[in-house]
Amino acid sequence: MNEDKAARYHRLRRQASLLETLVVALALVLLLASGGSAALRAWAWAATGQSNALSIALYTAVVVLLSELLQVPLAFYQGVVLERRYDLSTQATGRWWGDRLRALMVGLPLAIAGAVLVWSLIGWTPAYWWVSAAVCLAILLMLMAHLAPVLLLPLFYRFTLLDRPALTSRLVALAERAGTQVLGVFEWRMSDRTRKANAALTGIGRTRRILLSDTLLAAHSDDEVEVILAHELAHHVHHDIWKAIALEFVLILVGFFLADRALQTAVGHFGISGKADIAGLPLFVLTGGAVSLLLLPVANAVSRLHERRADRYALDMTGNPAAFASAMKRLSVQNLAEERPSRWVEMFFHSHPSIAERIDAAHRWTRDSGLGARKL
Repeated sequence: MNEDKAARYHRLRRQASLLETLVVALALVLLLASGGSAALRAWAWAATGQSNALSIALYTAVVVLLSELLQVPLAFYQGVVLERRYDLSTQATGRWWGDRLRALMVGLPLAIAGAVLVWSLIGWTPAYWWVSAAVCLAILLMLMAHLAPVLLLPLFYRFTLLDRPALTSRLVALAERAGTQVLGVFEWRMSDRTRKANAALTGIGRTRRILLSDTLLAAHSDDEVEVILAHELAHHVHHDIWKAIALEFVLILVGFFLADRALQTAVGHFGISGKADIAGLPLFVLTGGAVSLLLLPVANAVSRLHERRADRYALDMTGNPAAFASAMKRLSVQNLAEERPSRWVEMFFHSHPSIAERIDAAHRWTRDSGLGARKL
């Protein structure tokens, strides 16, 4: 097979990610089918003095930690081995482990709280718990979008106000032209982890801020940074964050409804005594994961639609297709992006259009706008 470097890198990452998912799924099936889930529930019930909430919390903690142990080898392969093999990583092994531990320390309490909430709702309103649980999760997603820049991201990265007054003024002026107020422009320290570049407009309302990775600032011109930010601004102008949350709510609602059907069917099997039995958690996760996988092409298609519209907005806003095309080419090299993925790969793994498609769109914009003399 005649693969270029980027295609080979992404193929290996996808294979490792799919294997990681398969390993966890098989472990959950084994835990459920062997009766191990029911035995774990019984142990947690006894160990917590027959406290329902505490037993749910203990059961969930054990399952999450077991899942983490199964995932770590393949996660290390993706995050360390492959990144170093393809000369993308600048991260020390100890820092990778530190990030992984911090992610677990954040994710574990959230998983426990989510399980306690969902299983409490199942006990309180067994017929319609899936509606109230989906609403609660949507509210959590909105809170996370609001608080992530001030609570979560600083746990993993260092941010400082950008010390480039001309560029800062230019980007703030661009945001104002787009009708978007920002708290400030921040340099996002990524060079101690990766050579890849990134930019984001994160937060909602008073927490909204512009984030530019130091790797982006070091490799891209001010014109390129401006057009990249214009793309990010488009998502706020078009309310794509809220649309993404709305779509996520629909997907969660479908997943929870089917999980409800699956739990109801499983009662009396695998040691599951009722829908509100935490021993059904593996089935709940498996059902939700299957729904997410089946609907992933839909979610990706919607995301790519939003990204194409954001690209068009960036071109309209800056009138600089040359900078847009050069930024895409530079990002493709710096991030080792697949320029022309296959149709199936794009459907299941790409939330953005391919680099080649985005550059072609810039060419079409140039022709349609009568700026043919401006070379790309």
